[in-house]
Amino acid sequence: MDYRHIQFCVQDGIAPNGCPHEIDLYQLQDLFQVTAFWAQNRRPEDWQIALANSKPIVTAWDGDRLIGFARATSDGIYRATIWDVVIHPNYQGIGLGRKLVETVLMHPHVNRVERVYLMTTNQQQFYERIGFEVNSTTTMVLFNQPVCQTGLPTTIEVSQ
Repeated sequence: MDYRHIQFCVQDGIAPNGCPHEIDLYQLQDLFQVTAFWAQNRRPEDWQIALANSKPIVTAWDGDRLIGFARATSDGIYRATIWDVVIHPNYQGIGLGRKLVETVLMHPHVNRVERVYLMTTNQQQFYERIGFEVNSTTTMVLFNQPVCQTGLPTTIEVSQ
């Protein structure tokens, strides 16, 4: 099958930025339900927050159907992290995932940083072919729990 009609869009946050496709949060949620065991319970309203704080966001489209997604966060100079790389199972194995990741890496907010991190559970070999290396020196994680903001002071006094 010919996949040359697949369109990629690069966005800075949730706004389409000239991309003919706006990310439908329910379509995004459906894509992750099909492709990502690690993201089964994400809600559209949470996706909206994640997208608003991501730059770039790269999507792949077959017509009006969202078939691929990747996003990054970065300080623009020292560190960036690539998150949530998925391709619909019907489109895997033809190079679209590689193009998603390479497009994120080429974005000006990512391409100059010293180190680009990526979290993956089962796809190490895929990312190694792109140039990523296993890094056992930064394996710490904090499973943070949201703190209730009710009743917290809005200002803090600092004594000298």
